[in-house]
Amino acid sequence: MWQGCVTHLHTAPAGSTPMQRMDVLTLIKGAGIEGDRYATHKGFYSDRPEPGRQITLFEIETLEALKRDHGVELSPDEHRRNVTVSGVPLNHLVGRRFRVGEAVLEATRLSTPCKHIEDVTGKVISKWLINRSGLNCIILEGGRVRVGDKVHPC
Repeated sequence: MWQGCVTHLHTAPAGSTPMQRMDVLTLIKGAGIEGDRYATHKGFYSDRPEPGRQITLFEIETLEALKRDHGVELSPDEHRRNVTVSGVPLNHLVGRRFRVGEAVLEATRLSTPCKHIEDVTGKVISKWLINRSGLNCIILEGGRVRVGDKVHPC
């Protein structure tokens, strides 16, 4: 049994705009994060939209590995995912439900590294993010998520 925690929260009001650090996010069942670019339809993922992109998670351990193994510093706002977590085995959660703060999520698939992150940051990192680029999820039960909240299986 595992249990992790939320270390950072971010949203962006529109596509390609800087991520804004938040202390709390309000998750809306079946829609996304209140005020975020994807819930308001002011953002884009690709030319193939899918419902499993309502919220995205990223492991802080990946940021630590990038620095340690490749000398690349990437901050939690630069990976462009909404929730940075510690101690959560994201790659093993595809198809599973888990709780983040007050909300319940279902992981739909691993995120894929994209050139957009490189364009925004100026850091060539995609090759190091294969299978470590985060997790796409749908929101089954809405609620608030705060920095420091626990993340655990349902």
